[in-house]
Amino acid sequence: MEIKRSGTQPSSKGSADYFTGDVRIAPLFNPPEPARALGVSVTFEPGARTAWHTHPLGQVLIVTAGCGWTQCWGGPVEVIRPGDVIWCPPGHKHWHGATKDTAMTHIAIVEQLDGKAVDWMEKVSDEQYLAGLQADERKPQ
Repeated sequence: MEIKRSGTQPSSKGSADYFTGDVRIAPLFNPPEPARALGVSVTFEPGARTAWHTHPLGQVLIVTAGCGWTQCWGGPVEVIRPGDVIWCPPGHKHWHGATKDTAMTHIAIVEQLDGKAVDWMEKVSDEQYLAGLQADERKPQ
């Protein structure tokens, strides 16, 4: 058994190649093979988001704080809040991040296929991102 004590694993800044805005990534778990699952806690400052991307074996997001937006390619931007659990199937192009005015933190859990957990694509444009303002107008009160 291995216990990773809180605060013992350093966080890192999200790469500008894959993120827009200020993003902090804190590792949670990444056990050795044959395990394939890994988990991170990601905090997006207001306006920050991922680039478009896919996962070979899908992804689970668990929102833990704040308010965010997520979108699958061709679908509407959706509002996500603490307690929401999002499943993105394998190969589905999507993005996620904070809203324009509110930070958001989520836990991301993915499985690696042949050592790869994500395929990064182009950045989310400001126009695509700001479609989230319309999602805010649709959100339940």
